[in-house]
Amino acid sequence: MIRFLSLILVVAASPAMAAGWSISLRNTDFVVLLAFLLFVGVLLYFKVPSLLAGLLDKRAATIRAELDEARKLREEAQELRASFERKKAEVKEQADRIVAKAKADAEQAAAQARIDLEASIARRLRGAEEQIASAEAAAVKEVRDTAIAVAIAASRDLIAKNLSAEDANKLIEDSIATVDARLH
Repeated sequence: MIRFLSLILVVAASPAMAAGWSISLRNTDFVVLLAFLLFVGVLLYFKVPSLLAGLLDKRAATIRAELDEARKLREEAQELRASFERKKAEVKEQADRIVAKAKADAEQAAAQARIDLEASIARRLRGAEEQIASAEAAAVKEVRDTAIAVAIAASRDLIAKNLSAEDANKLIEDSIATVDARLH
């Protein structure tokens, strides 16, 4: 180490002397030069430049590894994004199919409801027509029955006024004979 320092002093002293400097500890420029050379010598002796280079290489390797990791993570994120985009498209397509099927089902249900309503209306109309026909038949029967009752009452009155007892007995016997003939 001392040899190294003396060599540095000799090398440093030659240009200093040529420039007209004096080698003295009172010269501040010379002292600063000696301190700087001593500092550089100490750095070289303790292999600080190689340590710094190793630390810088280690840091560069760490940064490179982090960059590789970030690149990998970015690729994975892009793959995930693409996967989500595909899934989103599939879900949208499925939703569109569900909506289309629901519309078709609703239209079919509406058509079926329309058919059922028309059938129900037709049944009710037939029922109403049957009720009207039944009511009409009942009214006709009632009118007929009333007409028969009136005719019978009128006939009874006429027969009672115009029929003698002998003719009444003869009618009763004829009626009994007719009933007997029809029953046997």
